[in-house]
Amino acid sequence: MTNIAIIGASGYTGATLAELIAQQPGLTLCGLYVSENSADSGKPLSELYPNLLDKVSLPLKPLTTEALAALCQHADGVCLATDHLVSAQLAPQLLEAGLSVFDLSGGHRFSDPEIYSKFYGFEHPSPELLSQAQYGLSNWYGAGIAKSKLIAVPGCYPTASLLALKPIAALLNPQMMPVINAVSGVSGAGRKASLTSHFCQVSLTPYGVLGHRHLPEIETQLGTKVVFTPHLGNFKRGILATITVQLEAGTTPAQVEEAYHCYDNSKVKLLPQGHWPKVDDVAGSDCALIGWKLDSERNTLVVACAIDNLMKGAASQALECITIHFGMEAA
Repeated sequence: MTNIAIIGASGYTGATLAELIAQQPGLTLCGLYVSENSADSGKPLSELYPNLLDKVSLPLKPLTTEALAALCQHADGVCLATDHLVSAQLAPQLLEAGLSVFDLSGGHRFSDPEIYSKFYGFEHPSPELLSQAQYGLSNWYGAGIAKSKLIAVPGCYPTASLLALKPIAALLNPQMMPVINAVSGVSGAGRKASLTSHFCQVSLTPYGVLGHRHLPEIETQLGTKVVFTPHLGNFKRGILATITVQLEAGTTPAQVEEAYHCYDNSKVKLLPQGHWPKVDDVAGSDCALIGWKLDSERNTLVVACAIDNLMKGAASQALECITIHFGMEAA
């Protein structure tokens, strides 16, 4: 059995990941940790999430210096469902202890440390590790995920956007930027109370316009500039990214459909042309649904991708990275 610990287990993503790991054959959930001063310290995870009563029995332990040392002795891998800077601070000790690190924050998604000061508001404490990290878009980078000890699990918006765009990258008109409009449920803002994400306050609205930290992540992995506008929707979970692109002149629907066959036999499903995914179709699942339609006269393609932000956009993709890395088959 492979022992996996989670740091930051009290949040929505950490709790979802705990449930998935507990159900995955070949994996043992060996520890759940929160910060030393967390109000949740000492509580069973199922006290916060009663749906886990018969699934996860472990308590939330404070991450003291002694607890971190013990974790390094007993775990094979650790998942960081923590703040970006906290992940960047914890990773060096975990890697030095020989653990595989699966970072669900943005702490290791870029090789360029300057991005952290510009988009994340801090100087990266261990920039030498950034070149070692493997971006964990599991449908595309399996070989690297298997080899690297530091896997940067993608953000939720980039996952939806990149799943839609990477197959057709060679068909894009390089003179025109893809335009991405994406809407996320309020769970994407995390568990901590905030007036801006309070359900009664939320109405459909854009935010982070022309400066969201997921913009450089999408551009880095796609290899081209994009226009990205995220929106907050008044629903709990899920993401729908609707993307408009200009294709090379003469591109046919058959070429577009053929490009998306790269997802055959995976949990990324392509809908027939003109059929569109809904958030409700994927909420609670580890699947992605892609719909598309091509206007051949204008060489314009609209493609939409729906995922669950807590699953394929975070926890279930982390589990995919874990199973790939340790040579297991996903349940």
